[in-house]
Amino acid sequence: MLKMDHFNKLSELHEALGIKPPEHPLFSVAYGERDSCEGKGVIEFSSAFYIIGFKKLRSGSMQYGKTKYDHDRGSMSFVKPHQKVVFKNVELEEKGFLILIHEDFLPGTVLYNEIKKYGYFDYEVNEALHLSPSEEDIIWNLYFSIEKEYNNHTDELSKAIIVSHLDSMLKYAQRFYKRQFINRTQLSGVTITKFNALLAASFEERKIKEVRLPTVSLMAEKLNISSRYLTDLLKQETGKTALELIHLFLMGEAKNLLAEGELNISEISHLLGFENTTYFSRLFKKEVGTSPNKFKDQFLN
Repeated sequence: MLKMDHFNKLSELHEALGIKPPEHPLFSVAYGERDSCEGKGVIEFSSAFYIIGFKKLRSGSMQYGKTKYDHDRGSMSFVKPHQKVVFKNVELEEKGFLILIHEDFLPGTVLYNEIKKYGYFDYEVNEALHLSPSEEDIIWNLYFSIEKEYNNHTDELSKAIIVSHLDSMLKYAQRFYKRQFINRTQLSGVTITKFNALLAASFEERKIKEVRLPTVSLMAEKLNISSRYLTDLLKQETGKTALELIHLFLMGEAKNLLAEGELNISEISHLLGFENTTYFSRLFKKEVGTSPNKFKDQFLN
């Protein structure tokens, strides 16, 4: 079985990937051309770094999260610290870049909190960002600005300038992901349809046997996408998060059961999958605007 390495130093990952040592202990960039990037076999690791990469692979694959990214498509990818990554016989089709940002590089900068807000660091590899030619130009311009500063003689402004360019790159990535969601409206529609169908199936299953309350992670697993990508996809399409849509579905079923009048509040709560009746009642009042008992009384009186 392949041993997984954990890299705390940028120089360790540089060595493992066969690229020259970093100029800075906590931040590095690497530019790769087709002829200069030979496959390094299988490398399985986690690290203390944020990794931002753009690549078009000639052969091989990479994996982070639960899914594998094959070499037939180019993309921009984002990996957060302590996430398992696997590079398998990777060779670049054409130019690509790698940006490594150690966790310790960020304290005291605007990115310390900002970088945690970008959900795409939690996406699976098959949810990578596919850039249009004009978008690719923007990203490459930012990369070369970062690279130029990285290779210059360091002064008191170097870090601030690099962080500023990184901040812009991450903001553009956020914008481009939104475009990607919009351009995939047909895919999004299919996902939402499947999402609602899974919720309905889960509710029907609970009528027969004990199954847990549907969660975002469970729904995402069944749809074979990451929880964060599912939430962002649904938010773009419907204006609501996956959790909000789950709550709306459950409260819709609750209203129907209350109107039928055959079950009491505790039985409805249990049927819907809530372990705690108090939590069910609190959520119902929050979503519907009135308590379950008062809602039920409207139909029985």
